[in-house]
Amino acid sequence: MRELRGIGASPGGAAGPVHRLAPPPALPPLAETVDPEAEKVAVRAAVVAVAADLTRRADTALDATAAEVLRAQVMMAQDETLIDAADIAIDGGADAPHALTDVLAGHRAAFEAAGGYLAERISDLDDLRDRLVAACLGQPMPGVPDPGHPYLLIARDLAPADTAGLEPGLVLGLITAEGGPTSHTAILARTLGIPAVVRCAGILDVTDGALASLDGTSGVVVAGVSADTVTAVNAERLAEIERRARSQGPGRTADGHPVALLANIGSVRDLTGEVEGVGLFRTELLYLDRSDPPSYEEQVDAYRDVFAALPGRKIVVRTLDAGADKPLPFLRLTEEPNPALGIRGLRVARQAPSVLTAQLAAIAAAAAATDADVWVMAPMVATATEAAAFTETCREHGLPTAGVMIEVPAAALRANQVLRHADFLSVGTNDLSQYTFAADRMCGDLADLLDPWQPALIALLAACAAAGVEAGKPVGVCGESAADPQFALVLAGLGITSLSMAPRSIPAVRESLAAHTLAECRQIAEAALAASSPEAARAAAAGTSRHLHLGEGVSVR
Repeated sequence: MRELRGIGASPGGAAGPVHRLAPPPALPPLAETVDPEAEKVAVRAAVVAVAADLTRRADTALDATAAEVLRAQVMMAQDETLIDAADIAIDGGADAPHALTDVLAGHRAAFEAAGGYLAERISDLDDLRDRLVAACLGQPMPGVPDPGHPYLLIARDLAPADTAGLEPGLVLGLITAEGGPTSHTAILARTLGIPAVVRCAGILDVTDGALASLDGTSGVVVAGVSADTVTAVNAERLAEIERRARSQGPGRTADGHPVALLANIGSVRDLTGEVEGVGLFRTELLYLDRSDPPSYEEQVDAYRDVFAALPGRKIVVRTLDAGADKPLPFLRLTEEPNPALGIRGLRVARQAPSVLTAQLAAIAAAAAATDADVWVMAPMVATATEAAAFTETCREHGLPTAGVMIEVPAAALRANQVLRHADFLSVGTNDLSQYTFAADRMCGDLADLLDPWQPALIALLAACAAAGVEAGKPVGVCGESAADPQFALVLAGLGITSLSMAPRSIPAVRESLAAHTLAECRQIAEAALAASSPEAARAAAAGTSRHLHLGEGVSVR
């Protein structure tokens, strides 16, 4: 047996034979003689074939966010500038596969230089290139294998087109050599309830068909396990799934302290199963990859669909989180040397205030037409002054409950001042980690700095929670860390009042909270807060939990 270590990205255990993602097509040598007109026809035929395949995948995707990404890939493929640039390369002597490869290499370099959201789309571009080249060469599209039995999928990384059609019953777990805990692969794995480990060095050296196990919480992967181990791990996983399927009701600790468990969604399609409410409604999917802003009527319809699906329940709407690193052509924002630190989130209103006011008007109209309890929050708030301006604008539009996201360390450090104006806080731990540790979310080599168990991040969370207790106002967490059943105990112990995550992650968190009293959660939080490293914090929390339960004679699962 060989033990490998990565970063746990989606909790749970799984075991089985490993099978790797089908490799991309090899680019053949450049043809000695090229018929320019025939090659241009080949480019257009490849675009049509790939766009049709991606559209089909989007229409059948299990995850609405993945479907939106696939549709964005279709728009990239059909972009006239891509086709025109390929034509120019062909006129210069390239054949269709080389022309498309060269043009997309230029786009890739531009995305990488831009950083932020565009850097996150590099894998989408690489996947699009591989599919277009395969179509030009008449080869099968690269993608997820189908060995005819359940397996663990291993890959360098996964593109949206690969993950969109994953079947949780067939793909038992995911292991990637690259990526990070906030990558598309990690987020989708949590959405689908598939255990996953990312940034696992050495996984690509494991032979296809070899038996392996993974722990999506600890990040440990063991290659070369026995068939008995595979049977035992998967039996335990099935029992856990069945047990959690029976878990119902609101989130609360063993002694009845409420901790609301809410859903992160991008559209009404993401609402799966019964939920207490929505803690993060990402509205930017309406705006991305468009040359014109969505109309007022289009916005009202999209918001009303979500609000009507949850009558009487709390829905927290995040206003447009775009700009700079999520460029929107219609905003016509100027280029910036460091987009991640530029005009994004609420800051877009500095240059295009009408975008925010139009969105707030549409949210207010949709809220008035339904019985949902609609809250609104702004992303990338850095100061109390910004919080005051935003909440005042919300009230002018008839939206009575207005809050802010805490993603910038300055806002976390002055949370008590921010709460003098805001009705609530929602901590986005993904971006808060990125800015606290100066570690780009897409830089796999720095993935350890984005671990939510980093003591410095826990300290900022504690400061926000304490400010909420002092002000008598709610403080939630909507980052991916909320989906970790063990970390949820820390958050509850710090005084966080709500946790928002992918709907499929809720049962495991509910079960974890229900097994501990609020006093126990506080002890677990204190142990994690006192630790000197994320590994020590994780171990301290687990050790404290184990000690408390063993001391009471309660068996630890």
